[in-house]
Amino acid sequence: MAANPDFIYQPQMRPYLDIIYHDNDIVVVNKSSGLLTVSGRLPEHQDCLESRVHKVLPTATIVHRLDMATSGIMVMALNKPAHVAISRQFEKRLTQKSYIARVFGKIEKAQGSVEHPLMGDWPNRPKQKIDHQQGKAALTHYKVLSHRQNIDGQTSTLVELTPITGRSHQLRVHMLSLGHPILGDRLYAHEQALAMSSRLQLHAQMLQISHPVTAQTLTFSKACPFD
Repeated sequence: MAANPDFIYQPQMRPYLDIIYHDNDIVVVNKSSGLLTVSGRLPEHQDCLESRVHKVLPTATIVHRLDMATSGIMVMALNKPAHVAISRQFEKRLTQKSYIARVFGKIEKAQGSVEHPLMGDWPNRPKQKIDHQQGKAALTHYKVLSHRQNIDGQTSTLVELTPITGRSHQLRVHMLSLGHPILGDRLYAHEQALAMSSRLQLHAQMLQISHPVTAQTLTFSKACPFD
C-alpha cells in the first residue's frame, strides 16, 4: 500500500472465523479488524475473510466489502441467485447499515449529515478525497452517543454513523472533513488521533437485508468491540 510503506499484514487468528448466521443461501460473519475481505496480490496477503469462509462454505461469494481495518457484520451469498438478489439490494440501497466509530475531539452537534462527493486520490492511493467537480455523491448521517476524556486530557466522541451511499472510505473521509478523524486511522488520522488507538475504531454494528429467497427482513448486529 503506497500510503503505508511500513505496513505489515498480520491478521488476528483468534477468532479465526466468527459466523453468526447461515442457511442454504447466505452466511453472515463478523469480520475482525485487520483482516482483508478478499486476498491481495502478494503471497503474504492471501489470508482473508473470503478464504477463511471457503474452508467451511466453499460456494460463498463476496457481495460487499469492509475495509481491512474495519470490523463488523458482512453477508456473503452461497449460490448465484442469492448473490444476484443481495447485490441488487445493495445497488438499490434497500439495505440498512449502521456503524459505531470513536472520533477525535468533541462533536458539538447532537446529530447531523455530511454530504461531500468522493473520488480516488490516485497519487496517494488507496486514499479517497472530496472532489466537488468529479467525485461521486456520498451522504452520511451521524448521531453523537457520548463524549470521553482520556488520562491525557484528550477528548473523543462516540458516534453512530449511517451511510446512505457506499463509497470507498466514505465514513473515514466524511469524519475527517468535520475535523474529527476516526481514532487509529492509519490513512487519514493526524498523529494525535492515530496514537489514541492501536486499531481503526470503526465497526459495522448492524446490517439489515431481505432474505434472497423468503424476502423476510433479517437484522444482524454485533456489539462494538472497542467500546
